[in-house]
Amino acid sequence: MIRGSHIVWDWNGTLLHDIDAVMAATNASFAELGFAPITLETYRELYVVPVPKFYERLMGRLPTEEEWLLMDETFHRHYWAAADGAGLAEGARDLLVAWERDGLTQSLLSLAPHDKLVPLVRSHGIHGHFLRVDGRTGPSHTSKAVHLVRHLAALDGTGVTASRTVLIGDAVDDALAAAHVGARAVLYTGGSHSRRSLESAGVPVVDTLAEAVLTARELAG
Repeated sequence: MIRGSHIVWDWNGTLLHDIDAVMAATNASFAELGFAPITLETYRELYVVPVPKFYERLMGRLPTEEEWLLMDETFHRHYWAAADGAGLAEGARDLLVAWERDGLTQSLLSLAPHDKLVPLVRSHGIHGHFLRVDGRTGPSHTSKAVHLVRHLAALDGTGVTASRTVLIGDAVDDALAAAHVGARAVLYTGGSHSRRSLESAGVPVVDTLAEAVLTARELAG
């Protein structure tokens, strides 16, 4: 592995195994508008970013501004009430340690609100493994690409370059963001998308984070 290889980790559904909290919050937001709950299988087949498009797939139309604000507020209220009980994905802690031990760098980028993300990452005791931890600042329906551009710009001077960076995430939007900046991506099936949906992105798809890191080593090296 060549020094300079860098991983940008996604948080929700990747390092953090929070799919149960996501499903509970999603169905709570649907209930506010009188919609029936959905299954995890349906969620993974239809989920897409920006989130209003996901709701459009389920409702047959885009939510109105009033509906969107209600569903978004309800989702976040229920999600953050449950998120503290979510654990790290299997093997995540050891993989972070091993990557750092090899003299390689990593950072964390999430669309979760920055002020909520940082305390949660710290509570798991892994904050020190990252050059940066960046959550979303601004509207909740923005794409990952916008934030990845800013994230990499903030890492300027650390030796991190887009061409030697691999983004590990659980959503097609992660692959699109990586392509936007000239980085690579590996997608993990433990989060928000089905394998079939992830494979549509045309990047490597794996079932464990250990496989994701192994693939990242090959792509970045």
